[in-house]
Amino acid sequence: QVQVVESGGGLVQAGGSLRLSCAASGYAYSRYCMGWFRQAPGKEREGVAAIDSDGSTRYADSVKGRFTISQEKAKNTLYLQMNSLKPEDTAMYYCAASAGRNWYALGPRGGPHPASFGHWGQGTQVTVSS
Repeated sequence: QVQVVESGGGLVQAGGSLRLSCAASGYAYSRYCMGWFRQAPGKEREGVAAIDSDGSTRYADSVKGRFTISQEKAKNTLYLQMNSLKPEDTAMYYCAASAGRNWYALGPRGGPHPASFGHWGQGTQVTVSS
Protein backbone atom coordinates (compact mmCIF):
# COMPACT_ATOMS: atom_id res chain seq x y z
CA GLN A 1 0.00 0.00 0.00
CA VAL A 2 1.40 3.34 -1.07
CA GLN A 3 1.82 5.83 1.75
CA VAL A 4 3.22 9.36 1.79
CA VAL A 5 3.51 11.33 5.01
CA GLU A 6 4.40 15.02 5.15
CA SER A 7 6.10 16.89 7.97
CA GLY A 8 7.84 20.18 8.63
CA GLY A 9 5.08 22.74 8.35
CA GLY A 10 4.63 25.56 10.82
CA LEU A 11 4.32 29.27 11.41
CA VAL A 12 7.02 31.55 10.02
CA GLN A 13 7.40 35.27 9.41
CA ALA A 14 7.54 36.69 5.92
CA GLY A 15 11.03 36.34 4.51
CA GLY A 16 11.72 33.24 6.55
CA SER A 17 12.36 29.65 5.53
CA LEU A 18 10.90 26.19 6.11
CA ARG A 19 11.79 22.74 4.87
CA LEU A 20 9.06 20.21 4.29
CA SER A 21 9.73 16.48 4.21
CA CYS A 22 7.74 13.62 2.73
CA ALA A 23 8.39 10.00 3.63
CA ALA A 24 7.15 7.52 1.02
CA SER A 25 6.64 3.79 1.32
CA GLY A 26 4.89 0.85 -0.29
CA TYR A 27 6.09 1.24 -3.88
CA ALA A 28 9.16 1.56 -6.03
CA TYR A 29 9.88 5.16 -5.11
CA SER A 30 12.75 5.67 -7.51
CA ARG A 31 10.64 4.80 -10.56
CA TYR A 32 7.94 7.43 -10.31
CA CYS A 33 7.44 11.16 -10.01
CA MET A 34 6.89 13.04 -6.79
CA GLY A 35 5.30 16.41 -6.33
CA TRP A 36 4.39 19.10 -3.85
CA PHE A 37 1.03 20.82 -3.99
CA ARG A 38 -0.76 23.40 -1.91
CA GLN A 39 -4.29 24.48 -1.25
CA ALA A 40 -5.38 27.67 0.45
CA PRO A 41 -8.90 28.08 1.88
CA GLY A 42 -11.41 28.71 -0.90
CA LYS A 43 -8.89 28.02 -3.65
CA GLU A 44 -8.14 25.08 -5.90
CA ARG A 45 -5.23 22.77 -5.21
CA GLU A 46 -2.22 23.88 -7.24
CA GLY A 47 1.04 22.26 -8.16
CA VAL A 48 4.12 23.80 -6.55
CA ALA A 49 6.98 21.60 -7.75
CA ALA A 50 7.70 18.13 -9.05
CA ILE A 51 10.66 15.86 -9.66
CA ASP A 52 10.84 12.81 -11.91
CA SER A 53 12.90 9.66 -11.59
CA ASP A 54 15.78 11.24 -13.51
CA GLY A 55 15.89 14.19 -11.13
CA SER A 56 14.41 16.74 -13.54
CA THR A 57 12.37 19.38 -11.78
CA ARG A 58 9.55 21.80 -12.59
CA TYR A 59 8.22 24.70 -10.56
CA ALA A 60 5.16 26.88 -10.51
CA ASP A 61 5.97 30.39 -11.72
CA SER A 62 5.09 31.84 -8.33
CA VAL A 63 7.80 29.90 -6.48
CA LYS A 64 10.65 29.81 -8.97
CA GLY A 65 13.87 31.01 -7.40
CA ARG A 66 12.46 30.64 -3.87
CA PHE A 67 11.54 26.96 -3.51
CA THR A 68 13.70 23.92 -4.23
CA ILE A 69 12.47 20.35 -4.54
CA SER A 70 14.90 17.53 -3.87
CA GLN A 71 14.93 13.88 -2.89
CA GLU A 72 17.00 11.21 -1.21
CA LYS A 73 16.14 8.04 -3.08
CA ALA A 74 18.00 5.85 -0.59
CA LYS A 75 15.64 7.13 2.10
CA ASN A 76 12.51 7.32 -0.08
CA THR A 77 12.21 10.91 1.07
CA LEU A 78 11.18 14.06 -0.75
CA TYR A 79 11.92 17.59 0.40
CA LEU A 80 10.74 21.11 -0.33
CA GLN A 81 13.04 23.90 0.80
CA MET A 82 11.06 27.12 0.94
CA ASN A 83 12.93 30.41 1.22
CA SER A 84 11.82 34.03 1.12
CA LEU A 85 8.35 32.99 2.18
CA LYS A 86 5.45 35.34 1.55
CA PRO A 87 2.02 35.56 3.20
CA GLU A 88 0.50 34.31 -0.06
CA ASP A 89 2.42 31.04 0.40
CA THR A 90 0.13 30.25 3.33
CA ALA A 91 -1.67 26.98 2.57
CA MET A 92 -1.93 23.30 3.37
CA TYR A 93 0.95 21.61 1.58
CA TYR A 94 0.59 18.10 0.22
CA CYS A 95 3.06 15.56 -1.03
CA ALA A 96 1.96 13.18 -3.76
CA ALA A 97 3.30 10.30 -5.82
CA SER A 98 2.45 9.78 -9.46
CA ALA A 99 -0.05 7.04 -10.23
CA GLY A 100 2.40 4.45 -11.53
CA ARG A 101 3.94 6.61 -14.21
CA ASN A 102 7.17 8.50 -14.77
CA TRP A 103 5.62 11.59 -16.28
CA TYR A 104 3.12 14.24 -15.31
CA ALA A 105 1.07 16.94 -16.94
CA LEU A 106 1.65 20.60 -16.22
CA GLY A 107 -0.89 22.89 -14.63
CA PRO A 108 -1.84 26.36 -15.87
CA ARG A 109 0.76 28.07 -13.65
CA GLY A 110 3.72 25.96 -14.69
CA GLY A 111 3.75 23.46 -11.84
CA PRO A 112 2.61 19.83 -11.87
CA HIS A 113 -1.06 19.05 -12.48
CA PRO A 114 -2.74 17.30 -9.54
CA ALA A 115 -4.55 14.88 -11.86
CA SER A 116 -1.24 13.16 -12.68
CA PHE A 117 -0.73 12.13 -9.07
CA GLY A 118 -2.71 9.36 -7.46
CA HIS A 119 -1.30 8.93 -3.97
CA TRP A 120 -1.64 11.78 -1.50
CA GLY A 121 -0.58 12.54 2.03
CA GLN A 122 -2.70 14.23 4.68
CA GLY A 123 -0.92 17.55 4.33
CA THR A 124 1.08 19.87 6.56
CA GLN A 125 0.05 23.45 7.28
CA VAL A 126 2.34 26.34 6.37
CA THR A 127 1.41 29.76 7.69
CA VAL A 128 3.41 32.86 6.79
CA SER A 129 2.73 35.96 8.85
CA SER A 130 3.28 39.47 7.53
